[in-house]
Amino acid sequence: MGLRTLDDLGRVADRTVFVRADLNVPLESGRVADDARIRATLPTLGELLGRGARLVVASHLGRPKGAVRDDLRMAPVVVRLAELLGAPVRALGLPREPSTRAGVEGLASGEVAVLENLRFDPGEEANDPTFAGALAELADAYVDDAFGAAHRAHASVRALPELMLASGRSAVAGRLMQREVEVLSRLRRDPARPYVAVLGGAKVSDKLGVIRALAERVDALLVGGAMAFTLLAAEGARVGRSLVELDRLGDAREAVAAARARGVRVDLPVDVVAAPEVAADVPTAVVDARAIPEELMGLDIGPRTAEAFGRALAGARTVFWNGPMGVFELEPFAVGTRSIALAIAATDAFCVVGGGDSLLAVRQAGLEEAYDHLSTGGGASLEFLEGRELPGISILEEAS
Repeated sequence: MGLRTLDDLGRVADRTVFVRADLNVPLESGRVADDARIRATLPTLGELLGRGARLVVASHLGRPKGAVRDDLRMAPVVVRLAELLGAPVRALGLPREPSTRAGVEGLASGEVAVLENLRFDPGEEANDPTFAGALAELADAYVDDAFGAAHRAHASVRALPELMLASGRSAVAGRLMQREVEVLSRLRRDPARPYVAVLGGAKVSDKLGVIRALAERVDALLVGGAMAFTLLAAEGARVGRSLVELDRLGDAREAVAAARARGVRVDLPVDVVAAPEVAADVPTAVVDARAIPEELMGLDIGPRTAEAFGRALAGARTVFWNGPMGVFELEPFAVGTRSIALAIAATDAFCVVGGGDSLLAVRQAGLEEAYDHLSTGGGASLEFLEGRELPGISILEEAS
């Protein structure tokens, strides 16, 4: 089955189109600190505006848990979106507010309005059909360009397109969503080989499913970050005070054994940069990853590991990377993540990176142009690669 896309939307001139975007961006001092997700949806917004649509754009921002929080209002996002579009953007409230409905009715062809943070209403995360109905009253058609939220069965992601389709209105994928599905489907179904996956981040429990799924497709799996210490501990290594999920040792052992039984190369760190605590000004030492002193914790992959991972990546034809190799926000522990970003960029492979931290590392290194695809969805991309059904995608698929 394929996705319904903007090509299937038909005439939109003088019609109101609801665009579910992923504008969940970091804010600092009341301003957008990283506008990458806003920029990612510009092609869809630009195309719809060029076709004469009136746009109602909506997104969540942070985790307000159904309550209004001034620090998570959409106002800074509206300001930045207007700057990037080079046109005014109206800021509206939540869908049940009379002023919001009036604001939408007042839109002219080619104009844009942004709703307030959808998660201010508890109906969003509850996939409440009543909340979805209030959203549906605002538009003639629905476009989902929020791949980063596609794995969430929330009202604006699942219940809303269901209502639109049930009432004979269109529900399609935007260009960003379309591209994400096309690229990740390529990794899942027909990757060029050798196919190397690099996984990092804090918790192995978040990625056991994707380890098992990737083991059926990749030729090599390189694991760094804090999650590596649970895998190392499962093999009997002494990892000091490093983060270990003791309740997942058995699962970790089984996942790695199953991958290796399939002939997949699984590389764990051989050395790490260790310190007594997570801080920028602490003394550090490079130590054996399987014999970390009791008073230290591993906070980055070491130089021998970075070199070994680089060699494993050198001949790859497909690379997927999700998760940093250490606490890369602090310079003493940023070298490993930076080295992986550079090693992947230096390959001739089809390179895909996903997850906020990994994307930030790529941008900080100025390597965006060296990657074939920067996925906007961390959790969504992992669940897609696991083969799970994502509620925000399945509702947009054409019936077979």
